[in-house]
Amino acid sequence: MNVGAAPAAIKILCVAGARPNFVKIAPLMRALAQRPVFTARLVHTGQHYDAALSRVFFDELGIPRPDLELEVGSGSHALQTAEIMRRFAPVVAAEQPHAVLVVGDVNSTIACALVTAKTLLAQPFNCALGLRRRPVMIHVEAGLRSGDDDMPEEINRKLTDAISDLLFVSEPAGLDNLRREGVGEARLCFAGNVMIDTLLAAQAQAQRSDVLTRLGLQDGGYGLLTLHRPSNVDDPAALAALLQTLDRIAAELPLVFPVHPRTRAQLTAAHAALVPPRWRLCEPLGYLDFLRLTSGARVVLTDSGGVQEETTVLGVRCLTLRDNTERPVTVSEGTNTLAGTRPETILAAWERARAAPTHGRIPALWDGQAATRIVAELERRLTPLPTAADAQR
Repeated sequence: MNVGAAPAAIKILCVAGARPNFVKIAPLMRALAQRPVFTARLVHTGQHYDAALSRVFFDELGIPRPDLELEVGSGSHALQTAEIMRRFAPVVAAEQPHAVLVVGDVNSTIACALVTAKTLLAQPFNCALGLRRRPVMIHVEAGLRSGDDDMPEEINRKLTDAISDLLFVSEPAGLDNLRREGVGEARLCFAGNVMIDTLLAAQAQAQRSDVLTRLGLQDGGYGLLTLHRPSNVDDPAALAALLQTLDRIAAELPLVFPVHPRTRAQLTAAHAALVPPRWRLCEPLGYLDFLRLTSGARVVLTDSGGVQEETTVLGVRCLTLRDNTERPVTVSEGTNTLAGTRPETILAAWERARAAPTHGRIPALWDGQAATRIVAELERRLTPLPTAADAQR
């Protein structure tokens, strides 16, 4: 197979599909736009497609409108993953990118990674990684492991890392995990946390949000709850038991609960009686409103990975309603506590949180510059090397 002339620009397809992806992709798109060597195209798979979980994030975070929209929609894990692959394959064939960049651990992440890993370019190119017959597969936020293979996200993480060429890691535990799995050092880069890039860039604007006024709240006078993990919300009996426990906390501190669409459908099945004023239920919030709500909370109760990171940087106490976390630095250095899902463990964690002052520090490289470091490394690794044919021109 002959290698043609080195291309004038490095073409990267950047993939986003779900709410956490948008927060991570925003600083990467900005950093890529500042480097003339890159031509970046944004692909929105449509895994999250309603305004509250998708379009509002593009508006608030200044993400350019997607160049390509797959409009996949909802479905089971298998069907959604398969449909993303079916729709993404012709995009890669038509675009012929030098690299594909995915973030996080959702179905869009693994689906697009699989397609990329099996695509042969019509025109191979030579770069610091060697002769590339396939697009370079890039995973940002690699190496996170909860140790719980019953979480669909855990499977997505492992598989995506296994087939990626460049792995950008957000915390030291990610490096340890990948090394233990046999990943060579040449594929690894500890770059920091792109989600924190977005948080720090948006913090001042978020403070101007009027969400507390709209919800009748005051700083420090409420707790914030988010629930969406299947293990917590898909079984009505388990959800009912969890909410009954949380209601004991709500009796002491009102809980604000922006209800995820998949969770709202389960509240009726669980016969949950969330009585105001202890409970303040609302629709999903945009990024800026949610950031303001988080920063003003006395405590955040969540099963979300990203919220564990955000509360750590904001210095807000977080009780994670899970038995494990793929983000251990939020516990060892940050403000996060694993509270479990049983009444005795949740209430014990709440008692400790209520009695002790909040403490924690911001982890290394969570400084707002992760995307800049990632793009600089991509330029070093991906810039095409001249070939013999180039030298003869």
